[in-house]
Amino acid sequence: MSGDLIDSDIRVAKTLPSKYYTDENRFRGILKSFKTSWQFVGLSNQFTSQITPVDHIGTLLDEPMVRVQNGESTQMLSNVCTHRGMILCHEQSDSKTIQCPYHGRTFNRYGTMKHMPGFKDVVDFPSEDDHLPSFDFQTWNGFEFTSLKPEVDLEDVLRPMQERIGWFFSDLNYDSERDRNWDIHANWMLYVDNYLEGFHIPYVHPELNEALDKEEYTTECFEHGVLQIGMANENDVCFKPPESSIDSGKRIAAYYWWFYPNLMINVYPWGVSVNVVVPNETDSTTVLFRSYVKHPELLQQGAGAELDKVELQDQFVVENCMKGLRSSSYKRGRYSAKHERGVHHFHRMISNPR
Repeated sequence: MSGDLIDSDIRVAKTLPSKYYTDENRFRGILKSFKTSWQFVGLSNQFTSQITPVDHIGTLLDEPMVRVQNGESTQMLSNVCTHRGMILCHEQSDSKTIQCPYHGRTFNRYGTMKHMPGFKDVVDFPSEDDHLPSFDFQTWNGFEFTSLKPEVDLEDVLRPMQERIGWFFSDLNYDSERDRNWDIHANWMLYVDNYLEGFHIPYVHPELNEALDKEEYTTECFEHGVLQIGMANENDVCFKPPESSIDSGKRIAAYYWWFYPNLMINVYPWGVSVNVVVPNETDSTTVLFRSYVKHPELLQQGAGAELDKVELQDQFVVENCMKGLRSSSYKRGRYSAKHERGVHHFHRMISNPR
């Protein structure tokens, strides 16, 4: 056995102690790891304005940001005025400038401070500190990501997905009518735990269970995440991978990708559903659902149908686990070596932050 909190051998390992989900100081400490991760912004074609505040990034990274488009160039700028810290943008616009609603400090769309009333006699003004900082920004197949201090290149994080199913990520269209913001009374890690195993599907998701061949459900762990593959039953809709794909000829119903710490990219024959898990408090989480449709005629078929119902079923489980973890009678559990490899991988990552 290793000296790690979560043993590397899943057969002898115990799950995370309940205090990981209930302790406020531990919650705050774990969130620090988000600052070095890549966070999902959106798909390029979903942004219809030149200036768009991206509120969930501010919550995740404790760093308010605004997405700014200048022709073919896109930046993530600080959404905080360099004068007194006021939030600059509260709604999207096509303005040529960004003006603080507090005292009128004005920036161009590249973040350069251009005008400030009442500062005529201020020495050494403006300085570099008066301009808006920008943050790391990268794209992958049209999907946009940002980070405060990335420890690894986005391409390296997403390489397993590119190699496995990169052929699918074209001609995706954002469907705002399918947007959901789910508020859940549970720790964010419980939501991730639940996502990372299909063990519960026969018991929690009867409709989804009918669409999947549970005997062929697989889990693959890689450095920055986990892939689960659900195989379609004989008469259900499935992918048609190209002959060059490792999955050519397989009846795959869904690819469920999770990237550390809080991003889920679900790929169905109809398109892509992205889940961003946003921790609010120890026992409060918001999950953003965003849909990018490729084949609308398949939306109500197979494993990718009835996502709202599946989500509510998951929330019931996760919220009741949160109640149970507060019990004095529960400390830690054990893993199914066959079915909970993804959960085990996540627990090792979260308990041994890089």
